[in-house]
Amino acid sequence: MTTQPHRIDVHHHLYPPGYLARLVERKLAPPPALDWRPEISLADMDRAGVATAITSITAPGLAPVDADFRRQVARECNEYAARMMEDHPGRFGCFATVPLPDIDTSLREIAHALDTLGVDGIGLLTSYGDRWLGDPAFAPVMDELNRRRAVVYVHPTAPECNRNLLPGVLDWVIEFPADTMRTIASLLFSGTIARCPDIRFIFAHCGGVLPFISDHLTRAAAIDAKLAAAVPGGVGAALAGFHYDTALRAHPAALAATLQVLTVAQLLFGTDAPLRISRDQLQGLLDHGFSAAELHAIECGNAHRLLPRWKPAA
Repeated sequence: MTTQPHRIDVHHHLYPPGYLARLVERKLAPPPALDWRPEISLADMDRAGVATAITSITAPGLAPVDADFRRQVARECNEYAARMMEDHPGRFGCFATVPLPDIDTSLREIAHALDTLGVDGIGLLTSYGDRWLGDPAFAPVMDELNRRRAVVYVHPTAPECNRNLLPGVLDWVIEFPADTMRTIASLLFSGTIARCPDIRFIFAHCGGVLPFISDHLTRAAAIDAKLAAAVPGGVGAALAGFHYDTALRAHPAALAATLQVLTVAQLLFGTDAPLRISRDQLQGLLDHGFSAAELHAIECGNAHRLLPRWKPAA
């Protein structure tokens, strides 16, 4: 296995101390987060030949934070990520978190993150409370992201209405991949994608269950004129306009299904580190039988097009 540092990991999490403390208080901190620090990520990246990791806050996002503190904690997380970028030039980027569902403070944080901190894009969760990203309440945020032609990274979570449905089965097992599909449907059939064509979306985990039931979206539009009107270019074209990361999907069954619906040009390398080991996520791609050109596109080439500042100088 080559460890030449050229790969771009778009699905890499961080746990700033203040945020981690709030997770620990509520017994929501996953074990790998407890001892996390940037050096842990760097060592993991080096073992997998990852040149740059674009960091983001994962589920449950700011849900464990009281509403009055969302803005403060979002700012703390984003400035911590920005310091990582400064302290380790070239090694870290950032998809900044925002304090949704608070609209005005989210708009201010978008401006601060993109204009002052110089991050790579904005990281959103699939849902906030029981509202998905196409909800009219979030329209001002989507319109601003569209105006800025922002890269928007979407990570799954579980909506409030579906938490703890199966006793003893953690929400990430079933609800996370399903919620990615829900938010994609919400964005499509609310008309958000048609209204905001310049947002450049990345959906985690190859779109969750999207490869298995994308045909449901197409059929829904085929039998409902109102839904079809919300996606004037067609569901297939809209899905083809998104990017998707490979974290937790770099195994034969998932890749086979994904490549029936998506193309290599839409795939970006992701690891879910530090919750998973980057080298393991890479090995699944190496074992799949991609051509050298296809593998290079997934590992970094597609990211260079979407995030050109990480493209090496010629």
